[in-house]
Amino acid sequence: MTGGSAQNVKYGVGSWDPESGLGNHRAMVRVNALPVAKAPASKKSARTAATPAPTKPSAVRVVISWRRRDFEPEKKNILVFDAASGERVTNVLALAVNREYGDIVFEPCTVPGDHFIYYMPYKSEGRKNYPNVKYDPPQATADPAWLAANGLSPDKLPALRPDAFPRAEVVEIQSADEFSRFSSMEMIATAAETHALLDAHPGAAYLLFPEDRKLSIRMTDDLPDRWIMNGPRGTIQGEAARGEYLTFQVGVWAARELIADLEVKFSDLVQAVPRIEDGSPAPRTLIAASAMTCFNKGGVNWDGTSFGRAVPVERGKVQALWCGVQVPRDARPGVFHGTVTVAPKGLPETILGLELRVTEEVLEDAGDGDPFRMTRLRWLDSTLAQDDGIVPPYTPLAVDGLTVGCLGRSLTVGRDGFPARIRSFFAPEMTRLRKEPATLTAAPMRLVVADGEGRELPWVPGASAPGPRPSQKGPGTVVWETENRAGDLVMKLAARMEFDGFVDYKVAVMARRDTTVADIRLEVPYSEDCARYMMGLGFKGGLRPESFDWAWDQKKNQDALWLGSVHAGIQVGLRAENYTRPLNTNFYLSKPLNMPPSWWNEGKGTVEVRTISAAGGQEVKRGSRPLAVLLSARSGPRTIRAGETLHFDFTLFITPFKPLDPAAHFRERYFHAFKPLDEVAATGANVINVHHANDINPFINYPFLRAREMKAYIDDAHGRGFKVKIYDTIRELSNRAPELFALRSLGHEIFSPGPGGGYSWLQEHLGSDYIAAWFVPELKDAAVINSGMSRWHNYYIEGLDWVARNVGIDGLYLDDVAFDRTTMKRVRKVLDRDRPGALIDLHSANQYNVRDGFASSANLYLEHFPFLNRLWFGEYFDYDGSGPDYWLVEVSGIPFGLMGEMLQDGGNPWRGMVFGMTSRLPWAGDPRPLWKVWDEFGIAESEMVGWWVEANPVKTGTPEVLATAYIKRGDGKSARPSVLVALASWAKEPVDVRLAIDWKQLGLDPKKATLSAPAVENVQESAEFKPGNPIRIEPGKGWLLVLR
Repeated sequence: MTGGSAQNVKYGVGSWDPESGLGNHRAMVRVNALPVAKAPASKKSARTAATPAPTKPSAVRVVISWRRRDFEPEKKNILVFDAASGERVTNVLALAVNREYGDIVFEPCTVPGDHFIYYMPYKSEGRKNYPNVKYDPPQATADPAWLAANGLSPDKLPALRPDAFPRAEVVEIQSADEFSRFSSMEMIATAAETHALLDAHPGAAYLLFPEDRKLSIRMTDDLPDRWIMNGPRGTIQGEAARGEYLTFQVGVWAARELIADLEVKFSDLVQAVPRIEDGSPAPRTLIAASAMTCFNKGGVNWDGTSFGRAVPVERGKVQALWCGVQVPRDARPGVFHGTVTVAPKGLPETILGLELRVTEEVLEDAGDGDPFRMTRLRWLDSTLAQDDGIVPPYTPLAVDGLTVGCLGRSLTVGRDGFPARIRSFFAPEMTRLRKEPATLTAAPMRLVVADGEGRELPWVPGASAPGPRPSQKGPGTVVWETENRAGDLVMKLAARMEFDGFVDYKVAVMARRDTTVADIRLEVPYSEDCARYMMGLGFKGGLRPESFDWAWDQKKNQDALWLGSVHAGIQVGLRAENYTRPLNTNFYLSKPLNMPPSWWNEGKGTVEVRTISAAGGQEVKRGSRPLAVLLSARSGPRTIRAGETLHFDFTLFITPFKPLDPAAHFRERYFHAFKPLDEVAATGANVINVHHANDINPFINYPFLRAREMKAYIDDAHGRGFKVKIYDTIRELSNRAPELFALRSLGHEIFSPGPGGGYSWLQEHLGSDYIAAWFVPELKDAAVINSGMSRWHNYYIEGLDWVARNVGIDGLYLDDVAFDRTTMKRVRKVLDRDRPGALIDLHSANQYNVRDGFASSANLYLEHFPFLNRLWFGEYFDYDGSGPDYWLVEVSGIPFGLMGEMLQDGGNPWRGMVFGMTSRLPWAGDPRPLWKVWDEFGIAESEMVGWWVEANPVKTGTPEVLATAYIKRGDGKSARPSVLVALASWAKEPVDVRLAIDWKQLGLDPKKATLSAPAVENVQESAEFKPGNPIRIEPGKGWLLVLR
């Protein structure tokens, strides 16, 4: 028994709930009644007898030519239901189930009537948003008596005749909805058809199948039935408007031989137009070959560098080659001719004709307004915002000899190329800069080499090295390089500093002869007063310990450490030539950090932090002054072979990045949900975050399919004074993206390899080799995980630009970040240039857990902080069980120039207010009562002086109860000074505190001053206090007091 052509089978969409256990696919089959056989009769009886009633067969047989792309269909159950009654048919026997067809016998119910045969039933396991579908295995439900009566017992089957049963008719193969339906590119060719195709092309090592952009090549293990019907073709045909970017495919089937690699070459596309006068040919017009590309062969990477890649095709496999051509806007309408040459390595090349019909129509946007045109594939090679421009509030870098200055910070380069001094000009309040800097470094940073005996080998300048000379590449970048030598080791150093305080060091150490070393280590000596806090390498953010030790572990997403005070700090990150950004959040272990060969050194590398004497460098105990804090990144003993190069690369982030802007923070009131604008307006919020999985942004990280509806909502919001930001990031991509299969054709460039599984659509249409991600059951939006850094980031940047210009978004809500600072810089530039005043806020759940690699969210995402406006940290942060030092470093964002909000359980309103934080509507907690107090006091016009500031004019005298003052200075006339004092307790017992107030600094008369607590719903009752009298504070709570 064999299956028929897919072209002869009708395909359609039915209506049922696939999650009820039936699955997404079924065949509708029709059973006709059998007439009763008649005995010969006399003429008289023939005239009087009634017509015999048809009979219902006890068993019918149907052959379903389903041409399935899933492997091992015989391991999936078959369910049969009567269409009229909905009754399940249990007397069912599958005679044959394979990828080409199913041969099934069953006992019909309603005759004549239709029956439904569900052939991929499943049950969903796992969590709602992370399901894992399991397909039901075959079950024997037929009654043995029915089997025996119909000759279907196991011992009878070998003798079963093909015509033993009446045949049911396949009326239609149906899917539960249009999106679940298999396309014509997913109907497999049978083995016989495939062999016949080979026979028709004897000796062909491979065959080429041009294909339209509307029919993405979806399978790599099978030929689609469509290609059997059409056969290989020698010409690619396409039609495009002027200005359009036309994409097309060439399917490569490695029919008989492995293809190790292939090249794709294009000719110019030419058009000859007869002269009107005499009919002689006119000068040819052309579309240059340089306007064409094959995306599979390489392009422009996320960092702006060009790259090429091999395209191997295993024997018997199919590879889609996605190509594109930019049609000039001024192209002459008509037909252009050219060629596309596919040249597999070591095999004969094949030249395909390319026939492009250009219409009169002009597309100003290259066709990008319609995602299904696939024009946006060219975005993969975009260099948009790769320039050296800066973004507010940053200033151009300034070079003064060996000193490079950025906003509020400076770095002086030593003669060896490493930082000799780093300084911060931020005031402790973090709201302004000051003239007198804090020096972060107690001594120059060094890369120390100890020989096999442990003796330090001093670096000396290379003979041909002029020494580092910082030079400005543009307003946002300064570079320098140098060469040093120590014994038989040569160090080549290249460094780059950018406008936000990021410094990137590439340090290559090469041995001229075999050299044994006891250690090569990076030493970063911090001034003690600039290393009060620490975060990273498994240490939760907070007060720095006296000593700290750490070792590399690939199971942990840890490679950077921040030490600093609120107004001065440095994060040091350790990298090497094999660095690629790992996956983050709960997917970290699927693609963890690459261990850097230099620093890791087969497990010998460590990091230690010690308190040392600032003068001599020896480790000391507290009490000895002055002190420094030494970070030592050690690589340990090894032998470096002659000619071997080790890359001791590292990054520095000099913090803070920018001053706080409390006024903007307090004016911007967030509403984090897609709701009717009247509902939002009633809350007092003025910034709306539109998440995904709603009417205008339904599909995760693909905000293009409801652009018209989104624009209507945003236009209305703008008319009412709201800003509207959307959820759109990179980590996973919706299965609704039209480019999904084109991106899959790029191997693992865009999507991570993985075990597959997840929601049924992914298993049925992607098959395998992916990581299932977030799923929204109401929309059947099933995402797959991106691979990390790739050209998809270029697409993302172009997509943001398109949405900002065409829809009018006012920024982004980022839910964790799966891209690097280069991409974040581009995000910031695009938004600022398209939508001045755009906002970006970052949410992160606490990633300090085994699945996320025990990472501190603030340390992990610190590279993005220069370009953000607000933080929202986040689920699983323990606001009640954590000290104020943890709040300050890990949650608030303040030491980095940011402010934020709370999430888990609505946060703690008292503790939050000493950092300027509230909960966010309409999630857990309600900030509106605090907003009311803010507005009544006028907090947006106040000066924030945090509890960490030594000169804070309001103190409690109790280290476990902290006070932050929001000061309105008055104007010396009618407006008198006033202070909103936020008190919060971390004490375990009730505490009575007396406020120590610097009356002179505040400009208040203690004899006339009043101290009151306004009523704040769900926070505090109104109360009056006398300045200087004790104030009772309960554990975990506090007060908001107004001092006038």
